[in-house]
Amino acid sequence: MTLRIANCSGFYGDRLSAAREMVEGGPIDVLTGDWLAELTMLILAGNRLKGRPGYAPTFLKQLEEVLGTCLDKGIKIVTNAGGLDPAGCAAAVHELAARLGLSPRVAHVTGDDLTGRDLDLTNADTGEQLAATPLTANAYLGGRPIAAALSAGADVVVTGRVTDAALVTGPGIWRYGWQPDDLDPLAGSVVAGHIIECGCQATGGNYAFFQDVPDLAHCGFPIAELHADGSSAITKHPGTGGLVSIGTVTGQLVYEIAGPRYLGPDVVARFDTITLSDDGPDRVRVSGVRGEPPPGTLKVAVNYLAGYRNTMTLVLTGLDIEAKARAAEEAIWARVPKESFDEVDVTLADGGLLRITVMDADQRRAGRAFSSAVVETGLASYPGFYGLAPPGNASPYGVYWPVLVPATEVRARVFLDGEEVPTVTDRDGTTVSSSPRPRRADDARQSPARVSGAQPTVRTPLGRLAGARSGDKGGNANLGVWVDTAERYDWLAAYLTTDRLKELLPDLAAHRITRYELPNLHALNFIVHGLLGRGVAASPRMDPQAKALGEQLRAQPVDVCARLLP
Repeated sequence: MTLRIANCSGFYGDRLSAAREMVEGGPIDVLTGDWLAELTMLILAGNRLKGRPGYAPTFLKQLEEVLGTCLDKGIKIVTNAGGLDPAGCAAAVHELAARLGLSPRVAHVTGDDLTGRDLDLTNADTGEQLAATPLTANAYLGGRPIAAALSAGADVVVTGRVTDAALVTGPGIWRYGWQPDDLDPLAGSVVAGHIIECGCQATGGNYAFFQDVPDLAHCGFPIAELHADGSSAITKHPGTGGLVSIGTVTGQLVYEIAGPRYLGPDVVARFDTITLSDDGPDRVRVSGVRGEPPPGTLKVAVNYLAGYRNTMTLVLTGLDIEAKARAAEEAIWARVPKESFDEVDVTLADGGLLRITVMDADQRRAGRAFSSAVVETGLASYPGFYGLAPPGNASPYGVYWPVLVPATEVRARVFLDGEEVPTVTDRDGTTVSSSPRPRRADDARQSPARVSGAQPTVRTPLGRLAGARSGDKGGNANLGVWVDTAERYDWLAAYLTTDRLKELLPDLAAHRITRYELPNLHALNFIVHGLLGRGVAASPRMDPQAKALGEQLRAQPVDVCARLLP
C-alpha cells in the first residue's frame, strides 16, 4: 500500500499553477502546500494590522482550480496556509466552495497561537531575554491534529503554524495508524516531508549542478510515495521538467537543518541513518530512517516589531574602489551623524556596491532624513557617483525570536465544519530521548590513507567536486556541502574544517561555526551562528536568507587530489 503525497507550494508566492499541475498530471492521494516560512508569519501579521487576511489568499486561488477535481477523485488537501487565522481561512474555503456549487468538509487546526500567554521569552539560540511585547507567538504543532481531521472525514485541512514535515506526517498517521511509539515510521515520514516541503528544490530547482537538470524552466513539483514502514520514494509526474536524483534529494536534505538529530513534535528523526538509493528514472528511494522520542518542549516562533529601517545602495566603478567608499561615507555621515541611529550596517560588496542600512526607533530619522542626505552628496562625493534608487521612506521591520515551551502547555484543537472534533493527547510532553548525541566534528579528522600523502593535486573551484545549499535558521545560517562518493567524502571531511571554511569565506571569520558530519549522505553541515543577526526581516545583508552562501563557497579555489575530480 502506498500513499502518494504531492506538494504544490514551497513558500508564500510559489507557482500558482502548481496545484492544477499536480492534480491533473497523474494519480495522487493527498495534495499539500507549505506557505509558512518564518518570515511569512511576520508578513501575515503586517497584513492583519492593515486589515487584510491573516492567512495566505494565494491558497484560495490555487484551490479554485482544483477543488472540484479533488472531490471527484477523493484527493485530500492539507495546507498550513491558515497562517495566523486558520478559522478565517477555513471559512473562506467554505465561501469559495459555495460559489463553485461544491460541498467539501473543511477542517481547521488551532492551538498554535500562544500570543498573550505568559511565556518564557528566553531566546532558544542565544539565551537572551526578550523585553519587547510579542506581535505573534506560534508553537510548531505536529501531524496528529491533521490526522484527526482526516480521520473525521475532512476533505480539506487548514492549519496554522505546524512543522513543515507535519503536512506529510499527518496524512501518514491517518493512513497507516502509526502510534506515538512507532518512532521509525514517523521519522521516515518526517524525512519525506522535509524533502518535498520546498517544492521544486527536490526536483532540480536551485540545484548546485543545475546544468544537469533538463527543462528547468518547467520543473515539476515533487511527490513522496509513502509506505507503512516510513520508507518512501521521491518522484515527480512524468513529462514534467526537472530531475529527481540522489543529488537533488541530498541537496534538499541538507537544507535548513542543524545537527543529525532533527527535532520535531512527533519524533526526532535521525538524519545520520537515512539511506538513499536509485529507484529508476526520476525516482529515489529513502529508507532506513531511525526515530527517537520527541523532546518535552515545542519550538515557538515569536515575532516583534523592532523599529524602522532604510537602505541606500551606491555604485562604485573604475579605480580606487575602497577609497571611493570611504569618501562616500565621510560625505554622508557629515550630514547625518552615524551615531544618531540605533544601528548602522555598511557593506562594500563585490562588484562595487556600497550598501548602507540604518535602523532606528524613529521612523522619520530612518526615513527621508537619511535617504535624502545620501542623495544630497551626489555632486560632492566620489567620481562616477550614482545610486540604485531614489530617496525613500523607512519601512517597519520585525525580529524573529525562537523560544521553547513545555509541550504539555500546548493543546491542539480540531474543528470540522465549525464543530470541534475530539482528539487524543499522544504524549505527556515529558519524554526526552536518552540516545547518545552524534559527535560534533569541529576539528579535522585524520585523512584516510587513500587520500593522504604526496599525491598530485589540481587547483580548482570546490564546486567542481562538491554541491552545496544554504539557508536561514533564525539568526543563524546553515551551509550543507556534499559529494557523490565515499572516497570524495573522506577528502571533504578531512579538508573542510571550520577553520578552513573561514579561510575560504573570510566574512565568516568573526562567527562561531559548528560542523556536523553526515557520512551516510556524503555530506557536512555547518551552522554559522549569528550571521543573519536578528533574523531575515532584520538582517541588513544583501542576501538576508544566506541563499547564496553555498555558491560563494563552491566558487573558492582549493587543492584537490587529481584522481578525485570528475
